[in-house]
Amino acid sequence: MSNMDSKLRLIQQSFNSRYSEWVREALDELSDNFTITDPSISGHPLVFASRSLLKMLSYSREEVIGQNGNIFQGPKTNRRTVMEIREAIREERGIQVNLVNYRKDGTPFWMLFHMSPVFGKEDGRVIHFVAVQVPITRRQRGNGGVRLSEEASGLNEIMFGSCRKEVDTNSVLELGRVLSSDSSSNVYFTVLDIEETCEASDFEKRRAANVFNSILTVLTHYSESTGRLVCGKRCSVPGVGYISSSLNISLGRIKQSFVLIDPHLPGLPIVYASDAFLKLTGYDRHEILGLNFAVLNGADTNTSSEYQIQEIIQNEQACTVRIVCYRKDKSSFWNSLHLSPVRNASGKIAYFVGVQMEEECKNMDRHGLSPEMRQLSTVGAVKVAVRSLSMAAGSSKS
Repeated sequence: MSNMDSKLRLIQQSFNSRYSEWVREALDELSDNFTITDPSISGHPLVFASRSLLKMLSYSREEVIGQNGNIFQGPKTNRRTVMEIREAIREERGIQVNLVNYRKDGTPFWMLFHMSPVFGKEDGRVIHFVAVQVPITRRQRGNGGVRLSEEASGLNEIMFGSCRKEVDTNSVLELGRVLSSDSSSNVYFTVLDIEETCEASDFEKRRAANVFNSILTVLTHYSESTGRLVCGKRCSVPGVGYISSSLNISLGRIKQSFVLIDPHLPGLPIVYASDAFLKLTGYDRHEILGLNFAVLNGADTNTSSEYQIQEIIQNEQACTVRIVCYRKDKSSFWNSLHLSPVRNASGKIAYFVGVQMEEECKNMDRHGLSPEMRQLSTVGAVKVAVRSLSMAAGSSKS
């Protein structure tokens, strides 16, 4: 299975494991512009894009699913605003910003970007981010300004915003032409001066929030049938571990097979599993998170190896264990498991990382790295990600 096929399988699971099979059809019935992303998958990809958004931007669903949301950005997109969005993802909170996005043909336009997280009710983990995109256009200026046609004014009440620069006559003529041709989706791209800063109206801001609530209602309803409920606010669940979306995204860039174990929780649960680990073992992410690493044990697993792993974690040590593990389909493999403590910025142990290496694949990679070096480099990358995020979190509180 290629990396792209593996990623597409994870994207399918992102919905199939959480909602009933009818959720996509229900979301497609909403006539709004929005995307849904999954921070637990490498690259934080789009796992859903609404029909309205695809039509507005002239993309096909196949062109955007699996891509990062920055596929819609371009040279006029404000980098500082993008950083504000990334900060909101790191802090797992909602955000509303005005942003320049691009159609597939390169046409830029201003839009209100409203993003909010969706949480799993059973563990408080961020499952998805929903991003509603409301195009910003100019509203009618009154007697002293430019007056739009009655049809345009009616449309204005639904979706027009305000800009700091006056609409010129040519723009209004173009607006009338577009409306008369019944291509209302294009109106967003004909009346804006991208060089000017545009701001959404209060009406548009309320509209974006209402759209998100409608999407959340659909997701909540279709999660009920699977018993894996989602909600718009994090529920405090004692004894359950989860990691932040930002750490999820950082860890997703690491291509090796590994898990993070939280040594502070009862049962030493797995709180993160890499895409490569899921590919190696055949498990879905929701089937692994919250379980002990012993889920991979089977009939031929040496019990002394199990005790050794527990002692390593209790004594806060690092070592490599050769152990027989089992995939979801019950097939076995020899696993060279390297365990190492991972400390946060204050020096306290936050997690244990377990890097798996199937012994049949223990050969030099294309960069000339030995299996042992690949494991150590994975541990190093995980430590950098955890420490960097904990430092960033500490500085934001000070």
